[in-house]
Amino acid sequence: MKFAVRLATLSAVALALAATFASAAPRTLSFDKSHSEVGFSIRHFFSKVNGRFQRYDGSIVFDEQNLAASSVNVAIADSSIDTQNERRDNHLRSADFFEVDKYPDITFKSTKVVAGKDKTHFKVLGDLTMHGVTKPTTLDVEYLGMAAIAMGGSNMGTRAGFAATTTISRKDFGIVWNKTLDNGSVMLGDDVTITLNVEAVERQPQAN
Repeated sequence: MKFAVRLATLSAVALALAATFASAAPRTLSFDKSHSEVGFSIRHFFSKVNGRFQRYDGSIVFDEQNLAASSVNVAIADSSIDTQNERRDNHLRSADFFEVDKYPDITFKSTKVVAGKDKTHFKVLGDLTMHGVTKPTTLDVEYLGMAAIAMGGSNMGTRAGFAATTTISRKDFGIVWNKTLDNGSVMLGDDVTITLNVEAVERQPQAN
């Protein structure tokens, strides 16, 4: 009888450990584009103009227990830029800015993920390619949580949330167009803040 109890106890411990290791395994997730946003802001005169990109894709390998095993890849169609001003958007697609016919994509590929100030913050280092130029860039990321989601009996899969920001100089990527004002200042700032608000869903294994 004692042997049976011990065996049951050991089995329960083994199952608990297996569940722990399974939950700690890296998760591969894809951007849920209906609940995500890739946006930016830049100074215009004395205010900020905000915009977004309507077409993009992204994937995340996330290991909450071992951040170094995590990675991120993002691809953005720069022709999908949207600042809610058609004339301005067409100018941004032109050779003065993105040259979308020549450089159709903006990409970010991570090279390293490092811990931040606490378990919900970390930094993603990687290569940002824009306008034919690649520069090292660091995303400051807040991890908003991950869980299996169900509503009304409908399974929506395992989902995770991330908010990431970085600030770059557009001149580093060869985007230098500007206008000088009568007082000697310029129309546009050089720094661009990029923001990614991401809801990602875990990929399901392909059926054989």
